[in-house]
Amino acid sequence: MTVPAFGSTARRRAPSPVRRGLAARLRPFAVVALVVSVMGVPLWLVVVTAAKSQGEALSPNLSPPSRWQLWENLAQVWQQGEVPMAFLGSLLVVAPSVLLVLTFGSMASWILARRASRLNAVLYALAISGIVLPPAVVTIVLLLRQLGLAGSPVGMIGVYVGIYLSTVIFFVTGFVRTVPLSLEEAARMDGAGPVRVFFSVILPLLRPVLATATILICLYVWNDVFYAFFVVGGRLDTLPLNLFQVANAGLYLNNWHLIFAYIILMSLPLLIVFAIAQRRIISGITGGAVK
Repeated sequence: MTVPAFGSTARRRAPSPVRRGLAARLRPFAVVALVVSVMGVPLWLVVVTAAKSQGEALSPNLSPPSRWQLWENLAQVWQQGEVPMAFLGSLLVVAPSVLLVLTFGSMASWILARRASRLNAVLYALAISGIVLPPAVVTIVLLLRQLGLAGSPVGMIGVYVGIYLSTVIFFVTGFVRTVPLSLEEAARMDGAGPVRVFFSVILPLLRPVLATATILICLYVWNDVFYAFFVVGGRLDTLPLNLFQVANAGLYLNNWHLIFAYIILMSLPLLIVFAIAQRRIISGITGGAVK
């Protein structure tokens, strides 16, 4: 047995080029398999259950239906589940909430990013604390009752704006700091005021990050049941709230094929928003890189 000389270090054998090439070729297949298992399996479960009959859907599984009746189930849900009215209710709440939270959040982020002071640092910490601190539902309901906004779409919009404003500030503030200050100075030299500088210079540059924030806020607000139940429950129907109510009323009792069909109808608008926003994210990133 030979003993290595003093001061010598044991060297590990480097992987051969063949093994490195094999690992590089297998890595994309592993990523695709992981994505399919995480996202594809639940999606397949929703689609095949929505396409089954009532008897086959009693115990949801991944097996395909004996006869596909997806369109029949979707039509039944559309007619009996009051989906059009619930869709209008969701649109009435989601569209103003997203627009207001993006506008106010962008304005606040611009101020917090450009004015470096201890007070603004404290205000920024308080603004983003809403991400980790859950809002008190009882306090929100009592406050809305005092203001006369309980059970109204205006109150629900105010709740969503207050809850998700911190998320927009967290995303946009860091992005504003990367925008050159010389662009604002050039606009001010041309006689533009603060409002015009924001809407003409800053806001167009925020499209990539605002598209990302739009996806998140739309996802949160569109699928919300908890806050909608306590604030506007029984006075305004949204899609998730309507599904919760009709399922508890017994209309969809043991009708898993109708419940999953309702989920598909409820998810279609979000898929359209995601497709549009993702294109804007890619175009904004590539446009900024070229500039």
